[in-house]
Amino acid sequence: MSRPLQRGVTGVRTPDSKSKDKSEKEDWDNRRASSDHSPLSPFRLLFGDNNSHSKYGINENGFASDPFIVGNPRSRLKLMLLFLKFSLVFIVVLALTGSFWWTMSISASSRGHIYHGYRRLQEKLVSDLVDISEFSRGTAKFKELESCSVEHENFVPCFNVSENLALGNSDGNEFDRQCGRELRQNCLVLPPVSYKIPLRWPTGRDVIWIANVKITAEEVLSSGTLTKRMMMLDEEQISFRSASHMFDGIEDYSHQIAEMMGLRNESYFIQAGVQTILDIGCGYGSFGAHLFHSQLLTMCIANYEPSGSQVQLTLERGLPAMIASFTSKQLPYPSLSFDMLHCAWCGIDWDQKDGVLLIEADRLLKPGGYFVWTSPLIKSRNKGDQKRWNFVHDFTENLCWEMLSQQDATVVWKKTSKKSCYSSRKSSSAPPLCGKGHDVETPYYRELQNCIGGMHSSRWIPIEKRGNWPSRANLNKNELAVYGLQSDEFAEDSESWRTAVRNYWSLLSPLIFSDHPKRPGEEDPPPPYNMFRNVLDMNAHFGGFNSALLQARKSAWVMNVVPISGLNYLPLIHDRGFIGVLHDWCEAFPTYPRTYDLVHAAGLLSLETSQQRRCTMLDMFIEIDRVLRPEGWIIIRDTISLIESARALITQLKWEARVIEIESDNDQRLLISQKPFYKKQSS
Repeated sequence: MSRPLQRGVTGVRTPDSKSKDKSEKEDWDNRRASSDHSPLSPFRLLFGDNNSHSKYGINENGFASDPFIVGNPRSRLKLMLLFLKFSLVFIVVLALTGSFWWTMSISASSRGHIYHGYRRLQEKLVSDLVDISEFSRGTAKFKELESCSVEHENFVPCFNVSENLALGNSDGNEFDRQCGRELRQNCLVLPPVSYKIPLRWPTGRDVIWIANVKITAEEVLSSGTLTKRMMMLDEEQISFRSASHMFDGIEDYSHQIAEMMGLRNESYFIQAGVQTILDIGCGYGSFGAHLFHSQLLTMCIANYEPSGSQVQLTLERGLPAMIASFTSKQLPYPSLSFDMLHCAWCGIDWDQKDGVLLIEADRLLKPGGYFVWTSPLIKSRNKGDQKRWNFVHDFTENLCWEMLSQQDATVVWKKTSKKSCYSSRKSSSAPPLCGKGHDVETPYYRELQNCIGGMHSSRWIPIEKRGNWPSRANLNKNELAVYGLQSDEFAEDSESWRTAVRNYWSLLSPLIFSDHPKRPGEEDPPPPYNMFRNVLDMNAHFGGFNSALLQARKSAWVMNVVPISGLNYLPLIHDRGFIGVLHDWCEAFPTYPRTYDLVHAAGLLSLETSQQRRCTMLDMFIEIDRVLRPEGWIIIRDTISLIESARALITQLKWEARVIEIESDNDQRLLISQKPFYKKQSS
């Protein structure tokens, strides 16, 4: 009996044809599989497939295909190629047209926003990845930190006078800041046993608790500087007074300086262009405390002192201060930063080291700024002292300083406002001008330079031509152009910080007054204007947080810190009439423990974790804990992932996360935490 014929195929099946059919069927299956995975499969659905089973005249059901339904293979191939060419041309024309109109429509400001937006996304991605990696390695190690020993109550890393002397540093260099040599202290600094929360401003300016600082009665009674004598000591408190025998009081002394400058009194300092003052070897800050009444901002600097510290007592009074030395390194301030430098019995030998310390003072002074020096050397009749005084007198003349007046032991100079003065100097011994390679706008503890700096800066503007305070805080269009900023960008930043400060205070109100009873329906009272006095902004940017606090009439001063890992806007901050400093947050801040009421960090974690750092976030938080006062507050604004990491860290530090809020406008999160009042454990 004959076998049935295969459908769609003519002829009779034979054993040979059976094996042939089998091989063709396998070939057909392979082609079908490859066709299904081909990136051109959509085109094959539309135009057919020259390599498909239609080649054999067979469709997938085994029936003969109709060659006239789609077209023959050659026509389908031509049609497909034509379609591809047309699509390619259309896409190219569309892309060129869109690119042209997009380029024409973008302004300079919008290009900047796009660039900054791209940078923000890039930095956010990098910071999140780095932070996740860091904390994925360290989460298992999280445990509560131990307390430091009693010797660390007033410990300041990076300042070790005895070690510097052992290394051969002398002639004042033993006070230099040396970071990186000592081991990190991964412990929490405890306050002294009798520590008390400081009195609020302005009472705290004149009365401090003696247990809060390291000073002995002998150091108070034997202190020889002018402002140190203005103190009264009892069992628990140190009181400061203006009435003393120092030129019949600090008020008369300030009045004398104003008259030597050609002014009626110190209240006219602002009209003369003076707003920021660097007080070198400030005693205990009485000069700055008095000038605060005239809205002047005085920064106190002095050497590190293990006991009886000028800086520690000044900060305890709620006045700006930091550890810094005129020794062998440039100070971490921009060139042309201060309107006045004041040195009253400050202990600096300005005639030493070939006048290089006077050159550093000149670098810090703005054009037209004043240098006030009070010293017994000035009126001494000793030949050696007279020789030293003559050196200072001649050297300041070569610096293009004009001596305005000399009265008793006080001299007032005025720095030139004209660059032409330097080219008209005749003395061959006059210090040269720094070249562009050495004239660094903002040095970071660089070796002192034996040349006059600031000459190449576009910020060379005499203080008389700058706006008076408080209008100086709002830089004009030309001043902003120096930093590549637009007026609308600056205004937007200022408005955002005003909103942020209002938000901070509304969130802090229920926290501060949570233990106070109130009547039903009564709202929480706002925190007092003097709730915070010493404020540390760890990533100041334009100084917008500082400006917003002043506009909200908060009785606070702000130490604006610009991290060396970010963009350097510190010169802008000083041009606004604020004070600030460069700093590396992998190193200890140059201050004593328990000196700030509020620490603010906006975007700092993103900035620091995006860098190849030699420290961890835990190191930074331990440093924050060191400088923050008991019951002080910290406000952190950053990405959600980094805030979650910060929450884990503050748990390790025994802090409490009091507020966590998501800011919907920029996908950031806000964390407010309070440092507890650590107590010594009873043995």
